[in-house]
Amino acid sequence: MDARPKLLNDPVYGFIQLRHADFTEIMDHPWVQRLRRISQLGMSHLVYPGAVHNRFHHALGALHLMQEALDSLREKGIVITEDEYRGACMAILLHDVGHGPFSHALEHTLVRGVHHEEISTLIMTRLNEEFNGMLDTAIDIFNDHHPKGFLHDLVSSQLDMDRMDYLRRDSFFTGVSEGQISSERIIRMLNVHEGRLVVEEKGIYSIEKFIISRRLMYWQVYLHKTVLAAEWMMMGILERARDLVLQGEDVWTTPALRPFLSQDLDRAQFMADPEVLATFCALDDSDVMCCIKSWQNHPDQVLSDLSRRLTHRKLFKIELRDAPFNQDDIAERITAVEKLMGLSTADAACFVLHDRIDNRAYSTASHGIGMLFKDGTVRDAASASDHLNLSTLSVPVERHFLAYPKELPPRPTAVKG
Repeated sequence: MDARPKLLNDPVYGFIQLRHADFTEIMDHPWVQRLRRISQLGMSHLVYPGAVHNRFHHALGALHLMQEALDSLREKGIVITEDEYRGACMAILLHDVGHGPFSHALEHTLVRGVHHEEISTLIMTRLNEEFNGMLDTAIDIFNDHHPKGFLHDLVSSQLDMDRMDYLRRDSFFTGVSEGQISSERIIRMLNVHEGRLVVEEKGIYSIEKFIISRRLMYWQVYLHKTVLAAEWMMMGILERARDLVLQGEDVWTTPALRPFLSQDLDRAQFMADPEVLATFCALDDSDVMCCIKSWQNHPDQVLSDLSRRLTHRKLFKIELRDAPFNQDDIAERITAVEKLMGLSTADAACFVLHDRIDNRAYSTASHGIGMLFKDGTVRDAASASDHLNLSTLSVPVERHFLAYPKELPPRPTAVKG
């Protein structure tokens, strides 16, 4: 095996080095290569045409930032053994390996009650068995079982390499400049205090920019109203397909998608059955879109109509506002769909989507961003900031949405949010 470090050309950071040549054994595993076929931003490309990057891109970028962060901490005298270095790098490389098709959009649609972090742990455990314990330290760090808690903080915290990469990468591919952060400066300001990750006080303005950038990216990209409409339409399509399959209707699917529509899988089944995990790891965006394209011609009017709309970007109109939509608002839209499309009330309800979303840029609940001052004290970034009131960004902003076909007549009582 070639032991030389590999150089990879990344559009965000330029040339990045894969320090550990044997990592390619893990990277080349089919379950990891699958990340090339999982979109980083779900349906955001329907709003931002350049947002077609994938989870594999992001994993490599986060690995690059992890190597930079570990090098910076070592330069400051923080003891990080070679095993810990490798473990942290492997943990961040595999942190998103449990994502399903279209990332967060379908996280609880195909398998109910299972978060992608749990699936990532399960996949890492199976890979560890296959690679004779290569991931022992990585799994401990990923699950915060390693005695050096700052290594876990670098993987998963309010200021981790995951967030730092996705903000810069998503900003780059969407063209939304508000996501640009000073990742190099933040990394240089990292330190360790009482075993946890902190930021030296002179990095406070970079941290302010980081938190504000995250808030803005959520509203402009991750929770963009058109993206919400597309993602909820996709969820509705898969729910309808599942209902038809469970009723015994003939619905064509790819082999990888079939088990997740023919069974109402829950967390216990997923975690206990190795075959379910193996099937999940064969599933990617192409399975879902291939089926949706096929379902455009299905005899079920609901399934075919929704599939055509999503395939051809005939997306629902969506209203966003601070106050919840009441039952009269929802019932009026369902009645309008009934009249327009000649559907039953139950079927018309499939064309009226409603729920709530929230945006919390920063949380002080646990492991917030600690700012280390010259006198040795540590204060939370929200209280340490003297320029901006970051504490207000720790309060979630909640919005409610109502989505329906654009061709419906305007709602009589529609109010802009």
